[in-house]
Amino acid sequence: MTLPFDPAEIDGEDFGEEEQLLAMDHEEAIERVRAVCSDAGFGVPVEFSPSELLNEKVDADRDPYYVLGACNPTMADRALDATGGDVGALFPCNMVIQEVDPGTQRVYHVSIMRIARLLGLPEADAAEEMDAIIADTGELVADVFDQLAESEAAIDA
Repeated sequence: MTLPFDPAEIDGEDFGEEEQLLAMDHEEAIERVRAVCSDAGFGVPVEFSPSELLNEKVDADRDPYYVLGACNPTMADRALDATGGDVGALFPCNMVIQEVDPGTQRVYHVSIMRIARLLGLPEADAAEEMDAIIADTGELVADVFDQLAESEAAIDA
């Protein structure tokens, strides 16, 4: 399969990449990110631990790795309309909490709305609406990462 662009040439800002390191244990980081997401207007309808599953099923010996599937219902509804429902294949907006060292957690996110835009998912007459959705969700995600960066547990990268 040939992509219509070279992924190596895409800047993380183009797909809404965000990252913050936190000095706390894994479970505490999960609770903190869940609370900050809620404060910013996201619900968390899906969450799971790939590391627990893989460690159990294939003896992977993975360090703690957790995914919070965040969703802002208003943004999701608008995005479904703007893409004829196709963006649902990318739902939810995941926040990854990964233990990089004991007591150090990496919170990571990429914007599914920006990725949908890069993939050309908005319907022809909805490009402007998709850009507005990207701006609106970007503000919500920025709020999450600003709150994380301002916490006492934040580690400057």
